[in-house]
Amino acid sequence: MAKTTLGKLPREAIRLTELPRLPRDVVEGYKVLVDLTGTISDAMDQLGIVGVVPAYVLPPVTPGTRVVGPAVTVRNIQRTAQIHKAATVDKTNTQGETEAHNLAEPGDVLVIQGVPGCPNMGGQAATTARRQGFIGAIVDATVRDPDGYREMNWPVWCRGFTPITGKWRMQTVEVNGTVEIRSVPCKPGDLVCADEAGIAIIPRDKIAAVLELSQKIDAGDTKRKADIDKGVGISDLWSKKYK
Repeated sequence: MAKTTLGKLPREAIRLTELPRLPRDVVEGYKVLVDLTGTISDAMDQLGIVGVVPAYVLPPVTPGTRVVGPAVTVRNIQRTAQIHKAATVDKTNTQGETEAHNLAEPGDVLVIQGVPGCPNMGGQAATTARRQGFIGAIVDATVRDPDGYREMNWPVWCRGFTPITGKWRMQTVEVNGTVEIRSVPCKPGDLVCADEAGIAIIPRDKIAAVLELSQKIDAGDTKRKADIDKGVGISDLWSKKYK
């Protein structure tokens, strides 16, 4: 059954209501990589794909978490209305991330290109997103309520935090269009993999190729670690081709 929209945004602002779904074995193949984003980054380098954002520019709110899933995207921009007039007179809230929540399927990752200085997501929005099936969020901007994400153990990567409301300060202009996360493009349906080291955004048409090479790299790294643990000599370790 085709999904309907909520009317929070003009219909043309919602580029896709249904995403093509990835085979489960592909997603599971990424999930079991030992060094998730490090291995993927090496594979993407070898394949000439730009798509990795290091955690020092977009860190996780909760260390030790990771996500693997297709992107549902949201783009927010700075609102032009005078803030205090909007808050006290107009009382118009132009945030529309609920349209993305409405379209989510279990296992999706919410990816937001946002406005720094105000929250592009807060605790209640995150609770709704989690209930609707999102397994985490990547926010290229600031968010609110960091303790809420930690209490839910719901993974979020962002630039930082702010208590200032975004209701009167920003506007959602597009859902499921192309966004940029620290200058890396992300389209709806691209695979998002994130851990404590960073974020890898894999274009949908490259997902199978990146996985195949990542698995080879992962197997080589695992074998080298085992040889190190067994006491294999330095000369043998560095002369042997593992990957």
